Amino acid sequence: MDLERLDLEHSDLACLRLEHCLLGSPMPESEACLLDPDWMPDVPFNDPPVSAAVLIALVKRTHGYGVVFTLRSSGLRAHSGQIAFPGGKLDASDLDPGAGALREAQEEIALERQNAKILGYLPAYMTGTNYLITPVVAEITGNPVFVPNPVEVDEIFEVPLSYLLHPPNYSELKLERNGHKFKTWQLLYKSHTIWGITANLARSFRDRVLAGPEA
Repeated sequence: MDLERLDLEHSDLACLRLEHCLLGSPMPESEACLLDPDWMPDVPFNDPPVSAAVLIALVKRTHGYGVVFTLRSSGLRAHSGQIAFPGGKLDASDLDPGAGALREAQEEIALERQNAKILGYLPAYMTGTNYLITPVVAEITGNPVFVPNPVEVDEIFEVPLSYLLHPPNYSELKLERNGHKFKTWQLLYKSHTIWGITANLARSFRDRVLAGPEA
């Protein structure tokens, strides 16, 4: 898909034909569990992976679409101070990953579910910490005002969809964990550094959109 031919600042999502780029239903867990993790832990996990979901929320604004990110609370035990999509572990009460992602977004940023329309899903993502993440893509209308839950979120911000889809905005980030060197992706936007799992998922979304209906 040629981004230069798209006016993402003033068009609706129909130009991206997302229904042809995304999965119509979550990847079956039987398939997802066969995925390799994004990095290999020194000691393999014996327990089944923890199911989780994140929401890639495409918010319709007067100036175009924005994609919601959160800065996780500095008081959290895990991944504090990092940038993430709204989301988290699935509850037993969640009917599916879509329901779980919307519930988490409601809890974290006060998303009103009636303003959200799920468009599809990305392939599941296995982490080296034994989480199996289903990315859920949704369009958000109603010009919402998001409110951070101070227990979980320090800040909410939006990245223009056109910026997220522009390949040169991504770069490799070299890291070291327990003496092992590895690479991940990062996306710099204003004062924010989006990296690791969140950047990888954003890039996966970008790749499927740019590949078009043939993806």
